[in-house]
Amino acid sequence: MIPGMTFTTVAVVFLLLFFLNWIKVIREYERAVIFRLGKVLPGAKGPGLILVFAPIDKMVKVDLRTITLDVPPQDVITKDNVSVKVNAVVYYRVLEAVKAVIDVENYLYATSQLAQTHLRSVLGEVELDDLLSKREALNIRLQEILDRDTDPWGVKVSKVEVKSVDLPQEMQRAMAKQAEAEREKRAKIIHADGEFQASKTLANAAAELEKQKVAILLRYLQTLTEIGVEKNTTIVFPLPMELLGHLMKDR
Repeated sequence: MIPGMTFTTVAVVFLLLFFLNWIKVIREYERAVIFRLGKVLPGAKGPGLILVFAPIDKMVKVDLRTITLDVPPQDVITKDNVSVKVNAVVYYRVLEAVKAVIDVENYLYATSQLAQTHLRSVLGEVELDDLLSKREALNIRLQEILDRDTDPWGVKVSKVEVKSVDLPQEMQRAMAKQAEAEREKRAKIIHADGEFQASKTLANAAAELEKQKVAILLRYLQTLTEIGVEKNTTIVFPLPMELLGHLMKDR
């Protein structure tokens, strides 16, 4: 025994250290689930100072912050039999710490496996075009299914986002050819529409010239003037027979 220290002093120091070991500090974003002699106490404890009477009490801390789960790439066969690789990200948090501890062995692992399973099953029910163009609707559907299945564990899934869809090289080439064909089709349609509008304009112009016979002659003279500006030595100018007919009638 240390000189000058009585048995009472040693006992007090020992009890003080033992009492300090009972004091636990729980952060604002944490909750403590207490098991006393194997039975869970009602309600999670914290935040702040709590007492855990070891060794009869056992404490399990649960983080209440939003957890970002990166779902690894999954092989998915779409409804139209196209094989793609899809990965996603899931945002969830624990709302009821007691359920998350006692109703499931490991809520982190369970949520991850559930997200992978639903990602394959839900995306396998849609065609490739819907997977690429209706991603927002698929994200909402995945979030609702995951939230419903994790609710008994006290877990709230707030958001699911499909991050990327990796297509096979053959499918990428086929889609590139399809996009090129679509662009060519639109170009031909625009060109044909321009020709149609030009023909209508020319028809209207011809109708107006038909009303004024002299206007045809004036138009030809104007064309001659425009050609003469170029200082050409030889001018080949077509003279329609209809114009000659009009000139003969005027005489």
